[in-house]
Amino acid sequence: MNATMRRIDQVTNILAPLAVGQVMTLASNVVGCGFILAWNLVSLIVEFFFLSRVYRIVPALSVKPPTVEIDQVCRERRERRRLEHLKEITNLPLCFRRFRWLVSTCKDGWRAYYHQPVFLAGMGLAFLYTTVLGFDCITTGYAYTQGISGSLLSLLMGVSAITGLMGTVMFTRLRKTCGLINTGIISSCLHLGCLLLCVCSVFAPGSPMDLSLLMPYFSSSSSAEHGGMASQRQKHPYPLTGGSNQPLLPDRTSIHWTNNTVLFDNVPSGTTPESYISIILLFLGVITARILWSFDLTVTQLLQETVCESERGVVNGVQSSMNYLMDLLHFIMVISAPQPEHFGILVIISVLFITSGHSMFFLYAHRAK
Repeated sequence: MNATMRRIDQVTNILAPLAVGQVMTLASNVVGCGFILAWNLVSLIVEFFFLSRVYRIVPALSVKPPTVEIDQVCRERRERRRLEHLKEITNLPLCFRRFRWLVSTCKDGWRAYYHQPVFLAGMGLAFLYTTVLGFDCITTGYAYTQGISGSLLSLLMGVSAITGLMGTVMFTRLRKTCGLINTGIISSCLHLGCLLLCVCSVFAPGSPMDLSLLMPYFSSSSSAEHGGMASQRQKHPYPLTGGSNQPLLPDRTSIHWTNNTVLFDNVPSGTTPESYISIILLFLGVITARILWSFDLTVTQLLQETVCESERGVVNGVQSSMNYLMDLLHFIMVISAPQPEHFGILVIISVLFITSGHSMFFLYAHRAK
């Protein structure tokens, strides 16, 4: 069921970028945004209709199933902790009691999550969210600075979704032949192998990476010398230039909005980079790495099979919070290093986080076997 739902999601990811990219290219960005808005509103109504229909068709969804022995033990343990907590906060003021209850609820949730046998696998999945190597706004913005059009990006997103669809098919077959844990190990190894292409793109011809931009404090003579050398070493025609006292983006009067991207007065729109090797390796690694969906499905299946039903909601809630927290961390990374010349450093940091996540899963697999 998990693989089937993910296939539906990937098919949608194939069609949506193709449609939106062509609308933005042939019409305008404003028309494309309106198209997305209208589509989301219609999808919300359809989703609500189908969810309510499923709830009416299956009456068992409104009836709590009988508890088994392991669920009863989990429920008794949670009730015991709740009673102990109530005894502690009885004499506190109302505002402190509410705050203490909130802290205690978070603490109990993390404790339940930590004591699960799949704790390391879940943490490994969360670490995979700290990455810029995906088709999100960060990678899309970087691709625009490298001269990639919106139409081509939409096609690449469609190809990436096809790769993710192949990952779901691979998951079902590997699970039948190798088992669930071995499927996760194979998916992890394949994912890490694909990301090596992204690491190679950082040092390939055409890469705009410049480590010296991470050192903002130079003497005036050093700054002048660095400016002269940087202009000679510049390999890419789309830098977001600006001094240390200038804003990251100029005022709107110097911005030209086109159907494909945003161009600045000081950026030539007709030139092309000397080499596309770097951007080709980057997207080749990002697209082939969508085999990640096999690993994602593996951890999701492990959480469903190993966590008792009474604690499943708590554990899944903590898992989701960890995923969002690590996803927030990758935005903080981008804020700290916002220039296209910094993107290579973000790629390397992302690969380190992903390697740490897969290492946690390898440790879990070693303990489980």
